Amino acid sequence: MGFVQLADGELNYQLDGPADAPVLVLSNSLGTDLHMWDTQIAAFTKHFRVLRYDTRGHGKSLVTEGPYSIEQLGRDVLALLDALHIDRAYFCGLSMGGLIGQWLGINASDRIQKLIVCNTAAKIGTPEIWNPRIEMVLRDRQAAMVSLRDASIARWFTPEYAAEHPDVAKRITDMLAATSPEGYAANCGAVRDADFREQLGQIKAPTLVISGTQDAVTPPEGGHFIRDHVKGAEYAEFHAAHLSNVQVGAPFSQRVIDFLLAGKH
Repeated sequence: MGFVQLADGELNYQLDGPADAPVLVLSNSLGTDLHMWDTQIAAFTKHFRVLRYDTRGHGKSLVTEGPYSIEQLGRDVLALLDALHIDRAYFCGLSMGGLIGQWLGINASDRIQKLIVCNTAAKIGTPEIWNPRIEMVLRDRQAAMVSLRDASIARWFTPEYAAEHPDVAKRITDMLAATSPEGYAANCGAVRDADFREQLGQIKAPTLVISGTQDAVTPPEGGHFIRDHVKGAEYAEFHAAHLSNVQVGAPFSQRVIDFLLAGKH
């Protein structure tokens, strides 16, 4: 664990894996922290120096006044890379992390070697969905976060997975209840305002898009759209809801590894 000093606060990060391996950045979803990737670390660190971080407003990272923007969150990633003297990296982001990945692919192509965007879309939801949630969280604060946690089990995992793995579902959804209400609402604003549908063609990095067949938050159609608008993009779909990396585990990790190592041998 460590902290990088940004202009307005500290960004929490964790590095795992061999110091001389290629760097793979992992970006969390809305309402989780860097530990949402714990399932992947054993597999990923066999090949990569894994850099996880808590997105602004989450975990142990800074909470500043919102709303945020995906550009702001993307620039946080670039500041993290700069502080750690990392010129180029692989990037894998899920949901909101996938929006950050799209921004980086469009605006910082010189820093991204390969890009993986998971359970995401070029535009997620509408103001009619996001604004009432933002208002509720800022009004009810911790009670709202607990309510969102309880509702998130059905969004983040399929019913059978949640029933068979209640400990995992609890560990992940507890991250949401622990998230700063101000930070969560500010990030909801970033997701609400992001729309990369007209810019996807500017992504030049080799790209893998991953979707979950049962993902009601970002259905496969959103993944199909990204695949169809990013030249040469690969696509994979798993039987999972929104947090496919947690629910699918090893097959998810292996698909990412295969994509990143392709052409290396």
